Amino acid sequence: MPRLRGKVAFITGAGNGIGRATAILFAREGAKVAVAEIDARAGEETALLAGNEAIAIPADVTDPDSLQAALRAAIDKFGRLDILHNNAGGSTAQDDTAVNAPLDEFWRAIKLDLYGTFLGCRFGIPELIKAGGGSVINMSSNVALMGVAGRDCYTAAKGGIAAITRSLAVAYAPQKVRVNAIAPSATMTERVRKLVAGNAALTRLADSHLLGLIEPDDIAGMALYLASDESRMVTGQVLPVDSGVTIS
Repeated sequence: MPRLRGKVAFITGAGNGIGRATAILFAREGAKVAVAEIDARAGEETALLAGNEAIAIPADVTDPDSLQAALRAAIDKFGRLDILHNNAGGSTAQDDTAVNAPLDEFWRAIKLDLYGTFLGCRFGIPELIKAGGGSVINMSSNVALMGVAGRDCYTAAKGGIAAITRSLAVAYAPQKVRVNAIAPSATMTERVRKLVAGNAALTRLADSHLLGLIEPDDIAGMALYLASDESRMVTGQVLPVDSGVTIS
């Protein structure tokens, strides 16, 4: 039996990388998927690849009106919301220490990664409650769990996501809303491959993976577990998928 049969999922940043891999896997497992993506063409490509009535919806997670409208479009189409995957985010090569990073880069990371996740929860959790409960899957990072030099903008944003994941899990457990986060290490999307190639600290991090480099499908597999009823007793957790980096 498909593990997500009858469920509706809303995935931000699903036009490529981890988001695309997750949308395709969720659809394969029976979910109706709303692909929320700022790049309309990439979103349409993901929806086409996912199939199973997946739809693409233009959405900017840093814009409250845009994100709220996208969630409403998904619910108008599918009738409910069971899974909210706040996946949109990312870092750039401009990141550095708090001493050296451009201030604009700090606010870019906070706005996209942390504020975008905050807004997703703000607008999505009430819809999960209406459906009788559901799963929120946020995207933290293993840099929020360990010290990695030269990544202070991204680390601050992803650490905030880990913290809000725990507090929301406590707040909404009575409404049967589970809130968890995935903490990947460097995952070999096209964007990350470029970052690793130009950053000595990230290159060392990639070289420390015990089980080899991580692919988007590896993160999608964890997202599937957290979206499914198999994880019905899991909430408030920040789960590393990092090829052993945080223990080595």
